[in-house]
Amino acid sequence: MLTRAAGTTLTEQLAQRFAERIHARLLAPGARLPSVRDCAQRHGVSPHTVVAAYDQLLAQGLIEARRQRGFFVRAQPAPLARSPLGEAGEGGPRLAAPVDATALIRSMFQAPGSRAAPGSGTLPADWLDLPLLAGALRRVAQADRLASHALHYGDPAGDERLRHALVPRLADVGVQAEPQQIVTTLGATQALDIVSRALLAPGDAVLVDDPGWAVEFARLARLGMRILPVPRGAGGVDFTAMQQLVAEHRPRLYVTTSVLHNPTGHSLTLGQAHRLLTLAQAQDFHIVEDDTYAWLAVPHAPRMAALDGLQRTIYISGFSKILAPAWRVGYVAAPKALVARIVDVKLLTSLTTPAITEQAVAACLEQGALRRHAERVRARLATASSRCLALATEHGCTPATPAHGLFAWIETHTDTDRLAQLLLDDGWLTAPGSLFHASHRPSGLMRVNVATSLDPAFWRALATRRAELSQRPNLRVAPEPEAPAIPGSA
Repeated sequence: MLTRAAGTTLTEQLAQRFAERIHARLLAPGARLPSVRDCAQRHGVSPHTVVAAYDQLLAQGLIEARRQRGFFVRAQPAPLARSPLGEAGEGGPRLAAPVDATALIRSMFQAPGSRAAPGSGTLPADWLDLPLLAGALRRVAQADRLASHALHYGDPAGDERLRHALVPRLADVGVQAEPQQIVTTLGATQALDIVSRALLAPGDAVLVDDPGWAVEFARLARLGMRILPVPRGAGGVDFTAMQQLVAEHRPRLYVTTSVLHNPTGHSLTLGQAHRLLTLAQAQDFHIVEDDTYAWLAVPHAPRMAALDGLQRTIYISGFSKILAPAWRVGYVAAPKALVARIVDVKLLTSLTTPAITEQAVAACLEQGALRRHAERVRARLATASSRCLALATEHGCTPATPAHGLFAWIETHTDTDRLAQLLLDDGWLTAPGSLFHASHRPSGLMRVNVATSLDPAFWRALATRRAELSQRPNLRVAPEPEAPAIPGSA
């Protein structure tokens, strides 16, 4: 029987019951569902509940209504090939190999309550401040200006209130900018795409960190760019390799994360940042500073955009990592001479951005609530990092770099491509080191999200699977060489 104590409404329970029978072919295509009155009597609910449940099934495409005849099961299309995250089976979700960048992206779209993914790139949902988000939206929705924002396109450069609120935020990290230098975007990912399209043409050479963000490699390659990997390790950027690449290929752009680099967690020192800016000035290329993890870092960490005053640096950041992944609010702070070009590309790709969401973010900034939330998250991450590294060490792994921010870069002492495939069989989505290289190569390293890797069961599974691999020939790999330490680096 349906019950009100099940944690879901009677309507949802009834709709789910029919959906399960349809998917299991217990109700064949063309089968007629009970009438509303019969169904209500059979399940002990009101006719209104049955109508609402049938409406849900109609919306899901599982049934169809035939005039004066009732409701019938619709023929279902043949199942599609399994996605990288697989399908649910006995014992919960089962994930399909291989692990690749697409699988990591898809992990961002797991339903609430899914098992935490140690390879994910976001904070757990229970670390986020839902009352902060709800309060900001409520204040914006009650404002007198709501109608004008809801019924018309917003400013192509972005909501004016948010761009003004971002000025003091940028000043907190040392970047001096005017509202006219700021363009809002649908998250930092779109900001990176817009800047690339504004400044580059197919065939141009682009410097990237290696290891770095796999999605950025794929995106630039899809745009037809020549990718030049610059080695980066615990000591920072390998300047010798970078200078050789610059001399040979004359790049137009260097896309880098100066603070809390993904995946190593490294942050540039003042000396390293100055050296990069000097090279960019001498060789005439721009630097795109991706500060996606800005809210998870201490504000005084060196930013290149702060050092050069947004002359050769284009600064990118957003709020998905600290507020909520679904709040696609990011921005670009750029040299004045480039702003019009960036706005033009934004117009061609998305017309504008949602002013209501941007105003809600502005409200979070103006009230100081976001700053206090970020302070709590940073303190919690520090505790999680210590616990995560202790679990890693206890289970035979070695930190390759100090853990800062959201990620730890862990040496597992085995081939993490094969290890990741075995862990998928156990239900754990991980991020093998090969994903973070511009050219795929075996790696013993693994990026671990310290906030989603605190379950000892994951580390026990990792140790068990690693032991299995150690007994098979030719599967172990040596640790990757890190970029040489830079004199004077922290």
